Amino acid sequence: MKYIKNLIYIICVGLASIQMNAQRIVTDKSEVNFNISAGAIFSVDGTFTGMQGDFNFDETDIQNSNFDICINSKSIDTDNAKRDKHLKSDDFFAVETYPSICFKSVSVSKTKTGFETSGNLTLHGITKLVTIPFTFKNNTFQGKLEINRFDYNIGEDYGTFRVGETATVSIICQVI
Repeated sequence: MKYIKNLIYIICVGLASIQMNAQRIVTDKSEVNFNISAGAIFSVDGTFTGMQGDFNFDETDIQNSNFDICINSKSIDTDNAKRDKHLKSDDFFAVETYPSICFKSVSVSKTKTGFETSGNLTLHGITKLVTIPFTFKNNTFQGKLEINRFDYNIGEDYGTFRVGETATVSIICQVI
């Protein structure tokens, strides 16, 4: 009987510590921004919003930190309604088929300049391992990475003259 009580106590303490490390994403202050060349003359900036998921980061316990976060692919906004409609179509993001873009970490580590997380990015139904260098200050995660759209079969019929091959992606995630 004493063994069962001790086991229950250990499980409760473990669950309580997991719950204490979880932070809540401030959705209206969190977004993913991107920049990609277009027409070989100019570039297009855009934003995805609707960030949700599990954000568990503790600088004093990096090994137990993890992220499982998605954004709403339908939220794409380039400040051009006609372009946004085309980007939502099957030609590019196919948002009806793939309503979310998700990242699930497999590791988090400290670096000389901040931190980095490696994990699985699922975009357009394809999952690839990516690494995101990031900083975490004032309850705000800021990371940046490059994504090759052909790795995710996005806009394959559009070559690289009309739409660049690589997008620079910046992530801002505020938590409380």
